[in-house]
Amino acid sequence: MTTNATTLHLTDKNFADETSHGVAMVDFWATWCPPCRALTPTIDALASEYQGRVAVGKVDVDQERGIAGTYGVQSIPTIVFLRDGEEVARVVGLRSRDDLARTLDRLLAG
Repeated sequence: MTTNATTLHLTDKNFADETSHGVAMVDFWATWCPPCRALTPTIDALASEYQGRVAVGKVDVDQERGIAGTYGVQSIPTIVFLRDGEEVARVVGLRSRDDLARTLDRLLAG
């Protein structure tokens, strides 16, 4: 997986710490999933754009089945938005940067 320095690699070990405070956007993905790979540049761009305001991370569903199960991820890509560790929104499938940014902006506003 190619990600930039601001995109978090989330695992069972760090998921709670990285997503329990403030707003987080978590991309559930897999290496074999073409739409997931197509979404990676968008996720990385949002991670850079929202650095310091939103924790943006990726969970490889093949490596982290526990987290995927906890969030009931059945299709990928699935993007889960969290506020203080609680799910507040979810989108499934390939989405545009603007669509994801609108959700982030709404969550940051209140």
